[in-house]
Amino acid sequence: MTLNQRIKAFSKLGQFLSQFSNEKIEKKDNSDLNTLFFDGFKMQIERAHELNGWFNKENVLKAVKGWSDELTEENLITWTSKYNFPTKTSNKTVAIVMAGNIPLVGFHDFLAVLISGYKVVVKQSSNDKNLLPILAKYLEKHDSYFEDKIEFVTGKLTTFDAVIATGSTNTSRYFEHYFEKYPSIIRKNRNSVAILSGNENLEELELLGEDIFQYFGLGCRSVSKLFVPENYNFDLLFNALFKFNDIINYKKYENNYDYNKAVYLMSLFKLKENGFIMLKEDPSYASPIATVFYEYYKTTEQLLRKLTLDGDKIQCIVSNENVVDFVKFGQTQHPKLWNYADDVDTIEFLLKI
Repeated sequence: MTLNQRIKAFSKLGQFLSQFSNEKIEKKDNSDLNTLFFDGFKMQIERAHELNGWFNKENVLKAVKGWSDELTEENLITWTSKYNFPTKTSNKTVAIVMAGNIPLVGFHDFLAVLISGYKVVVKQSSNDKNLLPILAKYLEKHDSYFEDKIEFVTGKLTTFDAVIATGSTNTSRYFEHYFEKYPSIIRKNRNSVAILSGNENLEELELLGEDIFQYFGLGCRSVSKLFVPENYNFDLLFNALFKFNDIINYKKYENNYDYNKAVYLMSLFKLKENGFIMLKEDPSYASPIATVFYEYYKTTEQLLRKLTLDGDKIQCIVSNENVVDFVKFGQTQHPKLWNYADDVDTIEFLLKI
């Protein structure tokens, strides 16, 4: 199967996913594949919440819509055009150990391995195990080539030539030891931050709210830390974030809010809060659910030096001051195919196996 054929297969999958969004779920064609998979995938979207309480329908559909937007033939060609793929597909196998913090979080690795012509062996997280297999079946029905290229396992990984594993900083130590003999990408905890200048308007801060609240703040691209200038006025920020106040009506989020607030108050920490989000001055990057840490900075130059030194802890930086190196407000959860986790080029890694 040629690279162009693989691109067409994934763009076809993108067209299938385009039928599912928060605006509407609507069957757009009556092809055999659509007849076979539409209702099944719709059911899995509904069931996702039963298997993982954080996967509400709105967030699952956001993830699906994100992938349908990216899986176009134009995007796939743009992404792959910078690499020199071999003309023949490889008989090597790449194992992927997936996280389960947000819906379809491991899909980019799955895509990268298959688009590169390798076989993939997937060990899914128990928190996100019902969506990807049906998409894999769609690919297999689209072209029998994929039947020998995709395998899901629940037990021990055995036969593979390289591995991509995503987990916490603690589990990464296990991964590094267990997979030490293999070419590997081992991902650890990272968080995203926003740099505020105090000159942001209401619209920009509302977009920042999307970066904070989407997926309940559970993604590595979710903003968990704000850097603000000295004497920053938080009133405009709180006014902008009020748009997201309904999040407190989600029971799991409310429970975390109540618990973390109680812990902070018993510890006599000073908080800024509005009934659904707490802002706590803290030097750490990883904040608990319903909390965003903040830290004051004196000069942008000093802050950038700090962020450079802490680069291995940061997934992306949000700012309206430098949109070349940083991410625009509201865009953290909309990465392009060529925006790699931890800034490690997955395709480049795969082509060197």
